[in-house]
Amino acid sequence: MRTYDLTPFYRSTVGFDRFFSLLDQATADGSPGYPPYNIERTGENAYRISVAVSGFSQGELSIVAKENTLTIKGEKTANENGKDNSEVLYRGIAARAFERVFQLADFVQVKNASLENGLLHVDLVREIPEAKKPRSIPINSGAQAPQVVDASVAA
Repeated sequence: MRTYDLTPFYRSTVGFDRFFSLLDQATADGSPGYPPYNIERTGENAYRISVAVSGFSQGELSIVAKENTLTIKGEKTANENGKDNSEVLYRGIAARAFERVFQLADFVQVKNASLENGLLHVDLVREIPEAKKPRSIPINSGAQAPQVVDASVAA
């Protein structure tokens, strides 16, 4: 079983510690290493998961995003290539079904998925709502004295 050290990502990103911790946990649950995958950072708030799904057609793959979980499933059909009379003498290309589950961080959304040259690419974007983004607070210079409002004088 392969283990991936995501420590370099912790050093180069601020505020994404939980994101990489959740991705790290996806492989720590004892799930098999099939199919292999890459996780790439493509922008400041953009990521891409690439899964090696050679031999699978677009109809045999499904992607489901529910809450903070991304599930990628692949199921091969029994009769491949439509050849009824062929017999496989040696099977070196994996044709087994798989399910790969990724835990996504808060505010991470799936934007796009594409199948290209045997790789399934799933593009993710972290979109933080305006209410959650940091905002700048202006500092008063102190030249203005605070005004005192006296309710008894106003009468």
